[in-house]
Formats: sequence, C-alpha cells, structure tokens
Amino acid sequence: MRLTTDSVVLWIKQANDAIQEHHEYLTELDQMIGDGDHGINMARGFRAAIEQLDSRTYETPGAVLKDVAMVLLSKIGGAAGPLYASALLKMAVAMTDEKAVPFSLFQQAVNEAVKALQHRGKSTENEKTLIDVWAPFARYLSAQTDWSVEEWSDVLIEAKNKTKTMQATKGRAAYYKEKSIGHLDAGATSSYYLLMALTDVLKEQSI
Repeated sequence: MRLTTDSVVLWIKQANDAIQEHHEYLTELDQMIGDGDHGINMARGFRAAIEQLDSRTYETPGAVLKDVAMVLLSKIGGAAGPLYASALLKMAVAMTDEKAVPFSLFQQAVNEAVKALQHRGKSTENEKTLIDVWAPFARYLSAQTDWSVEEWSDVLIEAKNKTKTMQATKGRAAYYKEKSIGHLDAGATSSYYLLMALTDVLKEQSI
C-alpha cells in the first residue's frame, strides 16, 4: 500500500467533514482554557481548503498538502494556522515529487511535521498542545515497518486523552496553570480528527 494523490485528497475531505461536524465541540474545549475560537477557525480553514482542492487537479500527494497548508495559513487565525500549515508543508516537502508515497517516506514526513510543530510553537511534548498527538504518533510509526493502520486509532485516542491530565505551559492555556488540568486540549483534539481521517482512508484503501 502507498499513499496516493487521490488518498490525500480524500483524507483532507474527510478531515473537513470531521472538523465541520465537531467544530462546536472544539470551540467549547477552547473556551475552557483558550481563546474560544479554535473550532470556528478550523472549520473556516478546512472549508476553504476543500474549495481549493475542488478547483484544481494535482499530480502528487505533496502538491495537495502544500496547497492545503497555504490555505490553512491564510484562513485559520491565531496560532493554529501557522502550526498546521508548518506541519503539512514539511510533510509535503518530505514527500518530494513521489506520486505514490511508501511507508518509509510517510514515516519521515510525519517526523518532519513534528519538528516543524516544535520549532514553530517553541514547544515540546507534555505541554498540552497538538504536539502531544503528533509526537506519539510519529514515535509509533518510527517503530513500525509497514502501515499497520488498524493500530493507528488506538495510538491517536490514547495520545489525545492524555492531554486531559497535563498542565498547559504554552499559549493562552498556560495562564490557567493547574486549572488547565482536567480539560482536553483543543489543538490536540483537532489533530486527532485530522489524523483519524487519514487512518480511516487508509483502512478503506487496504481492504
């Protein structure tokens, strides 16, 4: 199995479906310990990304992700836009011009996404950010030799849920200090929806 251009387009479309469905929930999470607009911003950004994808044709998975990254950067406000854009852009660069991305290159792409998130957000794991979903996922992939997509959902769910027990030390949530404990991180949750959408697409592809 390889990650094709059609798979990546479908991934972003299914991610958009999940974001639109859960945007009010994401906003509620963000209202607890953040600016309160994460769901609204993510919904706007992904809606615009789909409009872009529907208006163009693409030759490679990387080209799709590069375009999506640029749209998210321009349409998502706050910290989330630059963070998601950086992650997807680095994935696109890692995938080069491959028309069908093998697992080893996908591993590398996710690792590059994590590095981009850490650099852009000046953050590491266990600070209650979206990195706390991306980094465990990258670490899991690094220990694998093939796609094994049936295991991805467990990895992602566990990573997302762990943010509930963390104290935020970055962004607006850091102002809440110990009061941030007990709440899921909105960015980690939207990352969960994004990566779960890819999981679902690849599960269908492997049947």
